[in-house]
Amino acid sequence: MTSMRAIVITAPGDADVLRLVERPRPIPNPGEVLIRVAAAGVNRVDVLQRAGRYSPPTGPKDIPGVEVAGTVAGLGAGAGRFKEGDAVCALVIGGGYAEYVAVPEGQVLPRPAGLDMIQAAALPETFCTDWAALYDHGRLAPGESVLIHGGSSGIGTTAIMLARALGAGQIFATAGSAEKCRACEQLGATRAIDYRAEDFVAVVKAATQGRGVDVIIDMVAGDYVARNLSLLADDGRLVFISAMKGTFEGSFNVLDVMFRRLTITGLSLRGQSVARKTELVAAVEAGAWPLLAAGKIKPVIDRTYPLAAAAEAHRRLESSQHIGKLILNVAG
Repeated sequence: MTSMRAIVITAPGDADVLRLVERPRPIPNPGEVLIRVAAAGVNRVDVLQRAGRYSPPTGPKDIPGVEVAGTVAGLGAGAGRFKEGDAVCALVIGGGYAEYVAVPEGQVLPRPAGLDMIQAAALPETFCTDWAALYDHGRLAPGESVLIHGGSSGIGTTAIMLARALGAGQIFATAGSAEKCRACEQLGATRAIDYRAEDFVAVVKAATQGRGVDVIIDMVAGDYVARNLSLLADDGRLVFISAMKGTFEGSFNVLDVMFRRLTITGLSLRGQSVARKTELVAAVEAGAWPLLAAGKIKPVIDRTYPLAAAAEAHRRLESSQHIGKLILNVAG
């Protein structure tokens, strides 16, 4: 059998443009691993791709999906770390909403002990993004404080757990309801802030006696930019991982950035080289996989959907009603 089921984007648009079709099964190139997909994570980048706003630089242009879990089904020449039948998860550039996907071996991770395929599919994109944001770009050190916007999202829930497990001090998070704030605090946030009812700047300033925080992870941007900068402590780091409210609104004082030695940085995984992704995946495996295997952190799953219901999963993601990750159960 050389075909597979896959979800394709038939045209840029809303969730209804997603369709289940038959496609040829990919063949792994040298250095690649062919994965029989059991589950795939649903991410904001998939929504952007569907809307025609973020096309992958290589790979399948019309099949979304940037993280999967499954079993090794084949190996390209030179790929030797895994063997057929191994349970794995992987960071992919696209094509994850399908029964098979080929991925560079350096972007493949063993499935952590104690986790099933649904849980494992929630890991690669999320953990790589958070690790790069918190520790590569944010340089978060034990005892330092952090503010995580979008705390109830898949990225946010993971960032809270990672920061707590690795010894952060005060952990603040913003979320859009009292229920979501409770979830953030149950995961380890010192204080979660309902941004619809409270001013996160005032809350964090009061909680830190005016000092502010060392690191801010921001997926919002827009009018949050200047507010974030006002909350950074001296030598603080602001890390952008998305811009859900637009690229920028307002202004900030460049001299303040200079005199207080602030760092403004950001990241996007998809366009990075295979070599860089391989380095990041290795760092995540070394730093986060032992925490997962020991049960110290565990991915938060909001809902699962069959592959054919990908449009429904996208609609829930866009509603922002979820807490944690949305997963497509491909094998189911």
